[in-house]
Amino acid sequence: MSQLLTHIPIQHLKGVGSALTEKLARLGLFTLQDLVFHLPRDYEDRSRITPIQQARAGATLLIEGEVVQCEVAQGKRQSLAVRVSDGSGQVTLRFYHFYPQQKEHFKRGTLMRVFGEFRLGQSGLELYHPEYKRVSAHAPLPDATLTALYPTTEGLTQAKLRQLIDEALTYLSPQSLPELLPSYLNSKYSLISAIKTLHHPPTDHQRELFMMGMHPAQQRLAFEELTAHQISLAQRRQHVQALRAPSFSQDCPLAPQFLKQLPFTITQAQHRVWQEIAHDLSLNQPMLRLVQGDVGAGKTVVAALAACQAIGSQWQVALMAPTEILAEQHYRSFSQWFTDLGHRVAWLSGRQGVKERNAALALIASGEAHIVVGTHALFQDSVQFARLGLVIIDEQHRFGVEQRLALRQKGEQWGMCPHQLIMTATPIPRTLAMSAYGDLDTSIIDELPPNRTPVTTVALPNARRADVIERVRANCQTGKQAYWVCTLIEESEQLEAQAAQAIYEELQQELPELRLGLVHGKLKASEKQAIMAEFKQGNLDLLVATTVIEVGVDVPNSSLMIIENAERLGLAQLHQLRGRVGRGSTVSYCVLLYQPPLSHMGQERLAIMRATTDGFVIAEKDLELRGAGEVLGTKQTGMIDFKVADLHRDQKLLKTAQQLAKTLYKDQPQQAQALIQRWLPNAPKYVAV
Repeated sequence: MSQLLTHIPIQHLKGVGSALTEKLARLGLFTLQDLVFHLPRDYEDRSRITPIQQARAGATLLIEGEVVQCEVAQGKRQSLAVRVSDGSGQVTLRFYHFYPQQKEHFKRGTLMRVFGEFRLGQSGLELYHPEYKRVSAHAPLPDATLTALYPTTEGLTQAKLRQLIDEALTYLSPQSLPELLPSYLNSKYSLISAIKTLHHPPTDHQRELFMMGMHPAQQRLAFEELTAHQISLAQRRQHVQALRAPSFSQDCPLAPQFLKQLPFTITQAQHRVWQEIAHDLSLNQPMLRLVQGDVGAGKTVVAALAACQAIGSQWQVALMAPTEILAEQHYRSFSQWFTDLGHRVAWLSGRQGVKERNAALALIASGEAHIVVGTHALFQDSVQFARLGLVIIDEQHRFGVEQRLALRQKGEQWGMCPHQLIMTATPIPRTLAMSAYGDLDTSIIDELPPNRTPVTTVALPNARRADVIERVRANCQTGKQAYWVCTLIEESEQLEAQAAQAIYEELQQELPELRLGLVHGKLKASEKQAIMAEFKQGNLDLLVATTVIEVGVDVPNSSLMIIENAERLGLAQLHQLRGRVGRGSTVSYCVLLYQPPLSHMGQERLAIMRATTDGFVIAEKDLELRGAGEVLGTKQTGMIDFKVADLHRDQKLLKTAQQLAKTLYKDQPQQAQALIQRWLPNAPKYVAV
């Protein structure tokens, strides 16, 4: 019993064969430790019998009574109807899926104990497919604990999961699951008592507290998990900072030349962030800096200033963006800025022809290309840099951990690690930044250029579509431009393209006097680029597009954004799309078209969009509504896939967890590593980022 639970495979338990092992694996359960940390998602109170007379529709209760009638009822659907009475009242148990012999369970006079949700049915209050068992008079009730309901999978019943977890709990001991936090933090609940409490909470404990995740036993585990994540981040940061990086001089004449050619003056916030980056780049340890700035804050100019410093010190720069459209926009901007300054910018994308691609690869390998802009194609094996010194990643949450690592490794062949500058226009809530990007230094461009105007947002039901089309007509007849964004719930470029094509044709008929363009993910890069150029030059009045235009597209003359099926999108994406307008001095509008009836979450999302244009306020609300994994994007969820902790709910624990993590990492490295192994068994890959 002294063996660590993490070393005892699940097959150690009696009756766990290959078929059951496979089902448990689908839940990520491989060891006894996995089982004891597989915590309930809800609880039921089966510790007391409630008189039928007291039952109300919607209540889930345990009752006990005698069978007074059992018959197969005919109707639209045949059902087995069993009438049960306890003297205070009667209720019908109804089974739509039943087998002929099941009637034998319900002989008149049989005493039954039944658990289920009361609903209003054909005969008044009814229980549909409840759990039931025959009992003798005065049969003892279960212990006075709530009954756990666990996350499960097809073919694995709650009863079986409970049995396996209860068996695994018998192996719990201070030796098999040792305490890894200082004793002063475990005053109310030790690790073992917290786990046992969560699997079998006493009924006098408030179920609501458990459901909110605020019970002290849950908070005890959440704190330990947050500490493990913070240790992992500290480990990751030290791993990178132990590497050497090239030092770039801050006295580079290229930056002043670049600023001189700009048709505007950068904001104080841009200048401040540029200076923070410039200091980092002058050191010989790798910069790891996250630059956050709301839509239109001018992050690209700051990235270009960082590129000036690298190029001025004879090193190459790689700029990676998640979509062709955004990468193309960066390529055009950097080419415009740097070609006149005597520096070559290369373009690399997965959709290039062989000849064009080979030419670009030769420029990169020879060092003739000082800046390389592209999509994920940048980190393929065939891409070899001459002297890669700075990696700039835009909208980094769209990339997986391995992709970023692969790009950084391209610069390590000279024994040097490139500096990393990560940019996002999706504001990251403070709590999320501390957990997902706690290894990064953070800069915030918290000021918009002076000519920007706030965007007014309205939400309208689809029944008002004709009014919206008239609004587009009136907007474009004044010489302004507009977007009409089509969204689908399915993640399919093909379906999105078809939907966009249909809406494009509809709007062509409704607005024959306007010049329309269509952009979607299925178009060739050259086609998309040509249409976007036409729109930017003012040769198109209305651009119909899918969410491919979410980031990076800058057309100051566009003053109206229509988003179809807005209720289907997350807050961050809605905010990004809205950021395509209001980029000039003209009053701009965003219309959120929705299909009623709206869900509660849909109502909340549209309400917050109407209430504020502050990206950080929106980001905090997005985290609250959707959770960390969703906010970061699926490719990053492994980083934030908490078992117990919730970043929005538990933010008050985060600072203490951070402080403890630093202490353990420095003074008790073995204990720190054991915490990572317990909560983040796949951390080595994570640490290497």
